[in-house]
Amino acid sequence: MSIKQNREFQRIYSKGKSFVSPMLVTYVLKNRKDSLRMGITTSKKTGNAVRRNRSRRVIREAFRSMPREIRPGFDLIFVARAKTPMMKSTDLSRVMTQHLKSAGVIK
Repeated sequence: MSIKQNREFQRIYSKGKSFVSPMLVTYVLKNRKDSLRMGITTSKKTGNAVRRNRSRRVIREAFRSMPREIRPGFDLIFVARAKTPMMKSTDLSRVMTQHLKSAGVIK
C-alpha cells in the first residue's frame, strides 16, 4: 500500500523519525493499522524529470528486494537525494536496511 495524500506526508514529516545518508533520507512513523505503507518523494533538486523518475524506480526496486523481515504497522517515506539516480538498487538497498534497522522496523 502506498501513501499518496499530502496531509499524510506532512504528518509523517512532522511526527516521524528521520534517518539521513548522502543517498537517501528515510522517515518512519508507527501507524495504527496492521499494514506497511510506503511513499517516495523526489524534489527538483534531484535533477530533471528523467533523473527523478530513475530515482523513484531505483528506490522502488531497492524496497522490493528488501528481506521480508519488515514488521507491519509502519509508514515509511523515502526521499531521494542528488546521488540517488546514479546508484544501483543493490547499493541503495544496503542503505535502506541500515536506516530501517536503526528505526527498529526490521526484526
